[in-house]
Formats: sequence, C-alpha cells, structure tokens
Amino acid sequence: MPDTSDAARRTADPAARPPLRASDLAALPGWTVEVVEASPSTNAELADRARAGAPAGSVLVTEHQTAGRGRIDRSFVTPARAALTFSALLRPDVPVTAWPWLPLLTGLAARRAVEARHPGVAVHLKWPNDVLVAPADDPDAVPGKVAGILLERVDTPTGPAAVIGIGINVSTTRDELPVPTAASLATAGVADAELDRTLLLEAILGELAAHLDRWQAGDLEALRAAYGAACTTVGLDVRVELPHADALVGRAVAIDTGGGLVVDTGGELTVVGAGDVVHVRPRTTGAPHGRK
Repeated sequence: MPDTSDAARRTADPAARPPLRASDLAALPGWTVEVVEASPSTNAELADRARAGAPAGSVLVTEHQTAGRGRIDRSFVTPARAALTFSALLRPDVPVTAWPWLPLLTGLAARRAVEARHPGVAVHLKWPNDVLVAPADDPDAVPGKVAGILLERVDTPTGPAAVIGIGINVSTTRDELPVPTAASLATAGVADAELDRTLLLEAILGELAAHLDRWQAGDLEALRAAYGAACTTVGLDVRVELPHADALVGRAVAIDTGGGLVVDTGGELTVVGAGDVVHVRPRTTGAPHGRK
C-alpha cells in the first residue's frame, strides 16, 4: 500500500513544502534580507559581496543550498525548502580578542529562537554552537543536531568582515537527514502546521541582533553568563578531540571570559578554544554530532 503521509508527500514533491515569504522579511530592523531560489553556498556568495562592498546587515537566504560547507570541510546540502539556510554579513567594530564570541553568541541566538518558536521541543546548546533537539515529552530520546553554524572572517578593502552561515533542518524527514545523529524540527515532533521557516528566520535575526548589540557594547560578562546558563555541555564529563594532540578527558566546568570551554582534568584546569576542537562529546554516551 503506498505511503500517503505528509512526510512522504514532501519527499516526493518538494513543491509541497511552502516557500519563504520574502515580503514578510523586507522590513526587519537592522537587516536587509534577499531570498533566492538556489545557491551553491550562501556563505561563499555573501563573502564575495562583502569584498565588493556589501553593507553590514546583508542577509542571503536560499530555498535550496546545493554545495554548502560546514566546519572541517563537511558538506551541507539539503532538500529544497526543507531547511532554513542563510548567511548574514557583519562588519564588527570590536577588538579582535572578542571575535571568538561570535560563533557562540550565534548558537545562543539560534537556540533561543528555536525554543521560543517551539516550546514543545527540548532544545540543547552544545559548546561551542551546535543546537540539538529532542521531543520534550520523551525523556529517553537522544538529542540530534538540528542546526549548524559556520563563521568565516573575510578580508575586504574596508576592513575585516564576518559572514555567519546558519542551517536548520525544519521539515526534513528522517530518510532525508544525512547521518543518524542529525535531527529536524519535524523529527523532534513539531507538527507540519507549525513549521514556518519565515517566522523562524525572523526570530533568529531578532535574537542575533540583540546578542550582537551586547557583544559590540563590550558586555562580555553578561554574554558569558547567558551562554553558560544555556550551554548543556557545562557539567558533563567530556572527551575533547584535538587535531594535533591527544584527546582531553575531564569535566566541563565553565565558560571562560574568551568563550573557551574550561575542562577539569583531575585538578588541572585547561581552557579549550573553539578553533582547536574537532568535537566535544560526553565520555559515556557519545553525544550526537552532525554536519556543519
């Protein structure tokens, strides 16, 4: 008997997934949003525009990303209209020592937006910026990665810029996810009627603007407190896999003032920077780590 479910229909016919409502995104404070039907990589396209003089606040969002990139050169490709995939351009006027906070505050903004839009979903923030979800009514469910973030520094004629790429699996079905440890809002139990990528984008950009204002004002202690309270990595026994050294095993005890993860390895505290880490996972369960 043929499968006539909504999930099967979406997989067979991408047009069954509703498009983004570009008109609703035209007047977001502080942002200029452009929606395109397809893009190999919104990060790459926006980086080119940054070099050509595009202003801060430019946002490029695509209905279908065909050759996106993630951390450690992972690919990031999604079915048409199944994900919210976009990049935002910043031209920060802050000391270079504060730049490591950018990926963390972006993860915090994404987590808060998903949680606000979908209170029936348990949302986790794994250091430095992975967003994980699970059905809130299933305490035994293993959280899966729903969002990935890639930040790139771009040298331009007017100074350094930052391009923040965010990809969130929205209506992606279990069969469409690239790895077993990935998740989508749909697989976490959000009903089709509540899967609105336009409203989710509005929520993320609103949260991102608020956190960027705090960051650019130099209020790093408040940002550290907010991030530390939201990050579920703190308090876990972790194994930090480093690219050019033995794995670091201990307990994640805090986030330091520079956004680094403080790991207690048996009385000795080691601070690990996001740029140094392959991934962080609980020692006993092997927490999911997805793409990007």
